Amino acid sequence: MKNGLFKFLHSFLPLSIILTVTGWLGLFIVLRYTVPTLGPRWLFFFLGVLALTGAAIPIVYFLNKRFPSDPPVEDRVILRQSLWVGVFGSTVAWLQLGRVLTSGLALILAAVFVLIEFLLRLFERSRWNPSR
Repeated sequence: MKNGLFKFLHSFLPLSIILTVTGWLGLFIVLRYTVPTLGPRWLFFFLGVLALTGAAIPIVYFLNKRFPSDPPVEDRVILRQSLWVGVFGSTVAWLQLGRVLTSGLALILAAVFVLIEFLLRLFERSRWNPSR
């Protein structure tokens, strides 16, 4: 247990704090001090991905440690899954901006992201060799 906590504190916590603070502080500045032209709008989506990815890293790490898989997840898998959360959040914000977001569309989009991640994990599992 201590090894898992040390790995989280050593590898993921600094990245999570940097991404979360940069994203949320940037979003505050963009929302407070800019007008919604093209540049600040794209900056909003970029910072939204940073903020949500940074906030999702501890949750995704905990879920992957709580429900282990075979092969064990690597650090890049945790980061990729956290990035899916950020991309999903920004995509939902983008769809809401165009007034086309519905709950059904959000569920379909989430299911597509989960399916893509499942297929990526399936591909990794098929290439896993425990003798390495």
